Amino acid sequence: MSLYPGYTRKPHYYETDQMAIIHHANYIRWFEEARVELLDYLDLPYHTIEAVGLIVPVLGVSAQYKQMIRYEDEILIKVLVDQYTGTRLDFRYEVYKSDGKLATVGTSQHCFMSKETNRLVHLKRQFPEIHQRFAAYAALSETSPTQD
Repeated sequence: MSLYPGYTRKPHYYETDQMAIIHHANYIRWFEEARVELLDYLDLPYHTIEAVGLIVPVLGVSAQYKQMIRYEDEILIKVLVDQYTGTRLDFRYEVYKSDGKLATVGTSQHCFMSKETNRLVHLKRQFPEIHQRFAAYAALSETSPTQD
């Protein structure tokens, strides 16, 4: 397994605000888009996770804006795991402009719950194959330098 190379996209015009920059609310959507692509990369798409009876709710999200992103900018979003405990999964997002400059950093925190009982699930015990993939990617993420 290798680190996910990142999610590339071009902003849509409707995502801009009156100042011709990307409105701050769109970054949360971009984080989700990148997270979904990472799960596909890990061969754990949401439909597979949900098919075994798991849900992965969002517990919190944050973003810190370092540079403006405009409509014409192409961006790359790197998704790394900040922490994985088997019941909780915290992501870090690094949004780069096409010139390689870090524009935004963000985080999201999630947990694993049973779709049926709405109780916390321990992946290591109940879904060891899923646990292994997240644990392996978390270990790779630890070796990736954080850019701020």
